[in-house]
Amino acid sequence: MEQFVNRIKKQAASDLKTIVLAEGQDERVLAAAKQIAYEGFAKLIVLNPKNAIDSQNVAAIDTASSPLKDTFAQKLHELRKDKGVTLSDAKSLIDNPLYFGTMLVKCGYADGMVAGAHCATADLLRPALQIIKCAPNKKFVSTFFVMVLDDTSFGENGMFVFADCGLEVNPDEEKLVQIAICAAESFEAMIKATPKVAMLSHSTYGSAKNEYAQKVQSALKLAKDQRPDLLIDGELQVDAAIVKEVAALKAPGSKVAGCANVLVFPNLDSGNIAYKLVQRLAGAKAYGPITQGLAAPINDLSRGCGVEDIVGVVAITCVQAQQIK
Repeated sequence: MEQFVNRIKKQAASDLKTIVLAEGQDERVLAAAKQIAYEGFAKLIVLNPKNAIDSQNVAAIDTASSPLKDTFAQKLHELRKDKGVTLSDAKSLIDNPLYFGTMLVKCGYADGMVAGAHCATADLLRPALQIIKCAPNKKFVSTFFVMVLDDTSFGENGMFVFADCGLEVNPDEEKLVQIAICAAESFEAMIKATPKVAMLSHSTYGSAKNEYAQKVQSALKLAKDQRPDLLIDGELQVDAAIVKEVAALKAPGSKVAGCANVLVFPNLDSGNIAYKLVQRLAGAKAYGPITQGLAAPINDLSRGCGVEDIVGVVAITCVQAQQIK
């Protein structure tokens, strides 16, 4: 587990990025900021910190008294006036550290933001979707988890990308394709290995005949048309996707079955349940939900996160920012 995080930190340190920590009142966030400052793999902007952090790589901003407030409110009004956001509305929104932090990213003061120790995912992603929006070559935003297991016989030496486990409730075929392609790109960026993408279902190669299996089958065809270079297969049950002996029986000849390292779930229920089961029963480390498809990385934390979780997500956010730049 530490090997993955240490490699990501090393990559982050090779080209320092500035990350906003929007929840400076949280002791876990402050402890993580101190650790990141000590390790030196990122520059930080901490909003409304409860206590001072003595480091040249950490800037503190009191959002209530910041001279940037009026500038950000005006900019937000310009960005959202076609949606009915008045200047007065924008000033109220900027009082929210999540909006203030997102504007720091939008206006180039920072390269990304991490929050979620207190706020809900929807509250974090709302300003991101409104202000940062999709990257030029992406159609929508989804999320992924990096899952790291002690058992290295599965996935890529115990490492997987799971998607989407945090945002898209019931993606149609086209969205499922985009989730799969983005997840493969995220895997390459984070794990530096060839993605092998399994489009998961309760069915393998037509063993079940229903609209749910058909959705995954259709998505696979579209994905192969759009990215013929990608190692991708489906529809696959999860045992066929990750266990070689099962793959030999259910999907013989597949270049993905039995060795998949990117698991694409057919809906949010299955994805969210799966990552939590693997985390709790297998003792896997779960980093995420990490956004993919945004023009700049804005990433979420679990409200039950620990200091090391925050440190890991900040490192991942730095690497995403490097890829975007």
